[in-house]
Amino acid sequence: MDFSYKDYTIYYESYGSGKPLLILNGIMMSCLSWKPFIDAFSTNNTLILIDLLDQGKSSKLDGLVYNQDIQVEMLASFIKTLKLSDLAVFGISYGGEVAIKLTTAYPELVERLMLFNTTAHTSEWLQEIGRAWNKAAHDPEAYYSTTIPVIYSQKFYEQHIEWMNNRKAVLHQVFSNPVFINAMIRLTDSANDLDERAKLKNIICPTLVVGCEQDIITPFANQQFIAKEIKKAQLVYVPDSGHALMYEKPILFSSLVMGFTNNTKLEDVI
Repeated sequence: MDFSYKDYTIYYESYGSGKPLLILNGIMMSCLSWKPFIDAFSTNNTLILIDLLDQGKSSKLDGLVYNQDIQVEMLASFIKTLKLSDLAVFGISYGGEVAIKLTTAYPELVERLMLFNTTAHTSEWLQEIGRAWNKAAHDPEAYYSTTIPVIYSQKFYEQHIEWMNNRKAVLHQVFSNPVFINAMIRLTDSANDLDERAKLKNIICPTLVVGCEQDIITPFANQQFIAKEIKKAQLVYVPDSGHALMYEKPILFSSLVMGFTNNTKLEDVI
């Protein structure tokens, strides 16, 4: 399905019925990335997958320099237009950053919040990682080697090397597409000015913050800080996993998301 925002077309998918759950993608992800989770996430809920601007099937922002505010304003318009209420918002990595900004800017739109493997601030260290990605962007082999192995824990990568090699062959084709690569450069740059640290205290909805032991991209200290600043936050530490928790531990991942989304007694305990 398509949603019109200004001059842009936003692609989204909706499944099931019940309390709405809006999924915000990591930077390289799209609606397609969530295919293995659709059945589990839509059994008792209205699952809403959405490609942010410059992601998947949504409009590409060729020639535009922007930051994540454009994603926030698009999402606020989307939520209001679809009249989504009692909304649970889940964001991972880049999507978690956008989810933080959405909730601080429009707290009335988010009933509960889930932030996985994310940060509230793009540090100089993280900016340097982004610059390395961008410098490798026009060489598919280099881009894969720079971006993908560090998403996973070393243990998972080595134990699933056949799966990783098959994924490498698929991603080589994706990374050879200049439309995708140019969008990735813009998305990476759009997070450079992220700094919501002082605004985290303004998030008043129940919030689940999840971080992983082997996350190199957004180390656990980032999630500890977020959870400390949000009054109604609960923090979960996942050992033996990297940045891509949903792929490394899909059952645990699904249990955390659905348990927090649908716990009707949540307000009684926090």
